[in-house]
Amino acid sequence: MASLATPPPRTGLLVIQPLKRRHCAECHAGPLPMLVLEDGAPRCLDCADLGHLVFLPRGDTALTRRSREESALSAVVVRFNRRKSRYERQGVLVEEAGLARAEHRCLADAEARRRRRVRDARRRVREDVRFAEAFAAEIRRLFPGCPADRARDIAAHASVRGSGRVGRSAAGRALSEGAVTSAVVASVRHLDTPYDQLLMSGVPRHEARRRIAAMVETTLRAWRAEVSGVG
Repeated sequence: MASLATPPPRTGLLVIQPLKRRHCAECHAGPLPMLVLEDGAPRCLDCADLGHLVFLPRGDTALTRRSREESALSAVVVRFNRRKSRYERQGVLVEEAGLARAEHRCLADAEARRRRRVRDARRRVREDVRFAEAFAAEIRRLFPGCPADRARDIAAHASVRGSGRVGRSAAGRALSEGAVTSAVVASVRHLDTPYDQLLMSGVPRHEARRRIAAMVETTLRAWRAEVSGVG
């Protein structure tokens, strides 16, 4: 049956969380929350000499790794996913004493890991500030007529970490002219033209862009002009 199909071979002990009600082929206990397949027949953990182990659900990678390091005997727990037609890891069975030692090790370095996360977060903030400043400076170089505060706003918006915006693309991080110009065009389109109102009124995106293209280009031309030549 699919729910008791033999999982792919792997090193180490393997325990299954069955999808259907199963009973031990040896002691007939059941239904079994976990079982071991021996010669195609289900065995309860006690009959498989694993009954003294405790279940550690997946989720904490460090605790799982250390629990297995601290346990002389351990097993991987899997369950069959019908939708994906494959077994998926659910956690591990480890010795209770091994789990306790692993938890102690994790607690011992929890403060160090917290401080490292704080340092990493601060470093990312500094990097983001420097990048946004560089992006704004490149906007001002390409568009010297763009007001400084507007350039900073465009750069801050385009370079938000994890946003997927043009500033976080490979071209954006390299401060390519195309990426910087795209960020400026997007800002002008949304803030200096009726583009958003056209979209809200049901005008298709490509048509809305066509209608406001001349307005966008007018602003870009003005911003491209040297400050001394404007006015």
